[in-house]
Amino acid sequence: MSAPSRPAALQAVKGMNDLLPPESARWEWFEARVRALMHRYGYANIRTPIVEPTALFVRGLGEVTDIVEKEMYSFEDSMNGDKLTLRPEATAGIVRAVIEHNALYNGPLRVWSHVALFRHERPQKGRYRQFHQIDVEALGHAGPDVDAEQILMCRALLRDLGLAEGRDVRLEINSLGQADERLAHRAALIEHFERYSELLDADARRRLHTNPLRILDTKNPAMQQMVEAAPKLMDFLGAESLAHFDGVRAVLDAAGLPYRVNPRLVRGMDYYNLTVFEWITDHLGSQGTVCGGGRYDTLIEQLGGKPAPAVGWGMGIERMILLLDAMKIAADGPAPDVYAVVPGPDALAAAMNTCESLRAAGLSVQMHAAGAAGWGSMKSQFKRADVSGARHALIFGADELARCEVAVKPLRDAAAQQRNLPLAAVADWAASLRNA
Repeated sequence: MSAPSRPAALQAVKGMNDLLPPESARWEWFEARVRALMHRYGYANIRTPIVEPTALFVRGLGEVTDIVEKEMYSFEDSMNGDKLTLRPEATAGIVRAVIEHNALYNGPLRVWSHVALFRHERPQKGRYRQFHQIDVEALGHAGPDVDAEQILMCRALLRDLGLAEGRDVRLEINSLGQADERLAHRAALIEHFERYSELLDADARRRLHTNPLRILDTKNPAMQQMVEAAPKLMDFLGAESLAHFDGVRAVLDAAGLPYRVNPRLVRGMDYYNLTVFEWITDHLGSQGTVCGGGRYDTLIEQLGGKPAPAVGWGMGIERMILLLDAMKIAADGPAPDVYAVVPGPDALAAAMNTCESLRAAGLSVQMHAAGAAGWGSMKSQFKRADVSGARHALIFGADELARCEVAVKPLRDAAAQQRNLPLAAVADWAASLRNA
């Protein structure tokens, strides 16, 4: 009788990727720097559901945006018929939570979140169907000072990651003004594009009377000259909008942060007004935007809350990791303090107890474990210890155990000497390993 055939192996959904060691360590390294930055700037963590009512995004992003029209993962709840969507962006869900829990009752709020987002689009390098983002929001703040603070906050994070503005990334800013100013500009845009209708591609023709501002963001080379000649929104801004933008620029100038005012810079969501900005790199091909954000003063009221201003930004983690790779910036997670070399089962009890005592003292310890072929040679274990990045190897050899000791071998300091330490006094010498 032939053996039963093995079932076909299942694979992840296209565009939704697994993250395994050692790559996951790079993400932990990135996330640790984000958490430290948020603490320095006084932003508190917020966490919202992955699934939200579809109406939240239709109302918040706009029915004629690409996200709502083509990219959302939406479905009907089989239990009650509710129309639900996997969140395609983070801001609308955070605003919904702030409204639902009356979180602005005691005043403005600064929050951040690490989110998984979902968009049904063609997967490519730096653009996936499930992707991850750091999202930052300041709600209840109206002044240009907070816009500038958030841009400088991005610079601080980029510097913490080892990136330099002007060389690795650059800042572009713009102002979208207010709704009435955009309406006047919109009418002028439509009139301009209608005069050159024969040059419009299918996307531009579709957007002409629904969202003409997005035509300015086209990458079609055949349309560039026409777009460059289009009316500039800046020419339609009133005194208050210009003063707000000037306030942002004054802070950036004082901070010595170089930037370019890009009149074609728009955002993909309808809710933005006034300041918008992007951090861009030339090292990732077409996926050059690694961080983007801006002000959205009408969204809270638009989603049913009391009117309140807000500003925020999002940074794509996958793209940031790709950029760190491209710039050859080391982004590895922390190595263990100690690797325990265990010759065989006779040493296991002593090794396990010592490792647990070291962990209780705050050290990171990786202990060699027996595989299917046994414990392996001491030589192979030392190779593993070296690869682990540990600073010390603990050797539980028969001679050391007979004297109730363990040998400690430095792995990163060629001048340091191996020494024997008593097993009965682990707590006394644990700190010396952590600080060595």
